[in-house]
Amino acid sequence: MFSIRKPSSETIHRFLSKQDTLNFTYSAIGATSSTPPTGFVVDHTRIQLGNGKQVFDAAKTAIKCWEHFQLGWVESSSAAIPIETGQVVGVMARILGLWCLNACRIVSVVHETDDICCFGFVYGTLPGHVECGEERFQVEWNRQDNSVWYDIFAFSRPNHFLARLGYPVVRRLQKKFARDSASAMQRAVSKAMSNIVEGDE
Repeated sequence: MFSIRKPSSETIHRFLSKQDTLNFTYSAIGATSSTPPTGFVVDHTRIQLGNGKQVFDAAKTAIKCWEHFQLGWVESSSAAIPIETGQVVGVMARILGLWCLNACRIVSVVHETDDICCFGFVYGTLPGHVECGEERFQVEWNRQDNSVWYDIFAFSRPNHFLARLGYPVVRRLQKKFARDSASAMQRAVSKAMSNIVEGDE
């Protein structure tokens, strides 16, 4: 959904309510956890956030508050969207002077407590999205070396005619989103850790 003005909360609510009744626009549901389907472009971004449980907990909180989507030119429809399977999510992007409102549904929630602890979610595109595919956002804490990572894995292809027409631009924006999302997570974790240090003083 494209518009000149930023969508109001009422517009977003109506849009997402309609999308909630629709099916995914791709068949390989959950394939970000296995093998991506053929015919899609795969993107993978991974960055270390720090070390230790406190960093991991801060990263989990950032995911829950959708900090990884607060990028200035991209934002989630709300910072209070629950990370729950089946939840419909609105993502807004401002591109070339236009607002683009997209819809996804959370496919699954990642919550593992093994040697590598993981937290995050997978969402897939609905008809009201310019792209077609799936994306996984998760943070990981490797207990063996104590490192904490932010990981984005996605497969996609154009769904809207404008996305097909301007695909080179779309690809640049997808890569920019991944870089900016990683930077947002670094900032969120750094701020949280600074607050912890100040609280201990």
